[in-house]
Amino acid sequence: MPRESESGLPISPVYGPEDLAGFDPAAALGRPGEYPYTRGVYPSMYTGRPWTMRQYAGFGTAKESNERYHQLVTAGTGGLSVAFDLPTQMGFDSDDPIASGEVGKVGVAIDSIDDMKTLFGGLPLDRISTSMTINAPAAVLTVLYQLAAEEQGISADKLRGTVQNDVLKEYIARGTYIYPPKHSLRLTTDIFRYCRAEMPRWNTISISGYHMAEAGATPVQEIAFTLANGIEYVQAAIDSGQDVDDFGPRLAFFFVSRTTLLEEVAKFRAARRMWASIMRDRFGAKDPKSLMLRFHTQTAGVQLTAQQPEVNMIRVTVQALAAVLGGTQSLHTNSFDEALALPSEKAARLALRTQQVIAYESDVTATVDPFAGSYMVESMTDAVEAAARELMGRIEDMGGAVEAIERGFQKGEIEHSAYDVALSAEDGRRTVIGVNKFQIDQDEHYDPLRVDPQIEKEQAGRLEALRAERDGAAVTRHMDAIRDAAQGSDNVLYPLRDALRARATVGEVCNALRDVWGAYQPDERF
Repeated sequence: MPRESESGLPISPVYGPEDLAGFDPAAALGRPGEYPYTRGVYPSMYTGRPWTMRQYAGFGTAKESNERYHQLVTAGTGGLSVAFDLPTQMGFDSDDPIASGEVGKVGVAIDSIDDMKTLFGGLPLDRISTSMTINAPAAVLTVLYQLAAEEQGISADKLRGTVQNDVLKEYIARGTYIYPPKHSLRLTTDIFRYCRAEMPRWNTISISGYHMAEAGATPVQEIAFTLANGIEYVQAAIDSGQDVDDFGPRLAFFFVSRTTLLEEVAKFRAARRMWASIMRDRFGAKDPKSLMLRFHTQTAGVQLTAQQPEVNMIRVTVQALAAVLGGTQSLHTNSFDEALALPSEKAARLALRTQQVIAYESDVTATVDPFAGSYMVESMTDAVEAAARELMGRIEDMGGAVEAIERGFQKGEIEHSAYDVALSAEDGRRTVIGVNKFQIDQDEHYDPLRVDPQIEKEQAGRLEALRAERDGAAVTRHMDAIRDAAQGSDNVLYPLRDALRARATVGEVCNALRDVWGAYQPDERF
C-alpha cells in the first residue's frame, strides 16, 4: 500500500535519478551559507560548533524558576528559554480575578520588574542567550529583560536572545492575543524599531509554526502559514517607514520537529529556500543576513503520550535528530514526562543530555547537510515547497495573512488536519506506540511535579506590597504617557519602559493599551 507523508504527499518505496529529472543542484542547493541557503545558513554549520542547546523552563514563582535555570546552566545548556504562565501571556496581574487558578501553572508568573530581577538573579545575562515565549505582551517582557540586565550593570547592547512576539499565530492557533490585529502589528513594528536602537543583538521576533503544528497543522501548512505571517510582518514594518535590511537580519523563526524525520528535514530545507527568495525577490533585501531563515526548533510535544511515557525518550531523540539534520540554529528537547505534568529536574536534564549525545557522540556534526543530493530528500523538498507555495497563493488571493485570519481560513485548515490525525489514530491507520499498539496493562507510577496553589496568594501579597511602596503618582503619569503614545505614532516602548522602571505592573501597562486599542473579539462564525 503506498504511503503518504504527514502533509499527504506521496512517498515512493524507491527513489532514483528519475525523481530529480530537471533538478538543477546549483540553483536549488548552492553551497552552505550561500543563496538560496537550502543547505544551511552558515558555511560551516555544526562543524565549527554545535547548535545552541536550549531548555524551555518556567513554573511557579520567579524564585523557583531561577533555581531551575541555574540547574540547567550547570548541566551545560547554552541558552535559556522562558515559559510564562497564562495570566502573564494575557497581560493580567496575578491578583486579577481573571487569573484565579492559573498563576504559575504553565510557566512562571511575572508581574513586575521585581519578579524579573528575581527570575534572572545570578545568571550572566551578558554571556547567555535567552529566548522568551511571549507574544501579545512581548514589548513589556522585552523591556523588563532589559531593565533586569540594567540592574546587573549590563548594557542592552550586550544582550543576546529572542522574543517570540508573533501575535498573528495567536489568532490562528493559541488564542493568547490581547489587542486587535492592526494594533498588534503596530506594537510588533515598534519593537523592531526599538531593538534596532537599544538592543541591536536581540532577535525581535520568532515567527512561529510550532504552535500551529501542535494544534494540528501538517508540515506543509506549518511553513506556508508561518511564511505568510512573515510576509505580513515584513510588509507592516516597511509600511511603517523601516528599510527591510534594517530589521531583516534580526528576524527569526520557530518550528516543530516531528518523528517523521525525512519530511521534517525536507520541510526545513524548503522553508530556508522559500524565505530567501521571498526576501530577495519580493522585498528587495540586499543584506545576505536578511535572506537567512534562522530558526529555533522544539521537539513535538503533541506527539508525546501519557501511556508508557519512557517511550517519549525515543520519540524526542528521533525528533531532535531531524532538527539537527535539517539545520536548526537552536533546539529544545521536550522531557519524557511532559504529557503527565511539568517536567521533573531529572527529566529536564535527560532531555538536555539527548542533545549532547547527538552533538558529541554521533558523527552528524562532522559534515554540513549530510542529506544533500539524496534522491528522496531532494524530491520531498521540492514537493513540500510546491505544496506550501500553492497554499500561500490561496492566502495571497484573500488579501494576505491578516485577511485570511479574519476569515478563519488558517484555523479551519488546521482543524481539518487535526481531526484527520485524531481519526487516523482511532481507526488504526496511524500507529501510536503504547496507545493503539503494543499497549501494556499498567504503566509504571510517576510522581509528577506540581505547582503549589499557595503561589497565587504569595504573588498577590508581593503585588500589594509593591503598590504600597512605589510612587503611585509617578506610575499614573507614566500610564498617561503610554496612552498618549498609543493614540499617536510615537514608539510605545519608551513610555512603557519608564513605567516599568517606576514599578508599574505588567497588567497595568497592558490595561493602559487596552484602554486605547480595545481587546480583540474573534468572529464567532469561524
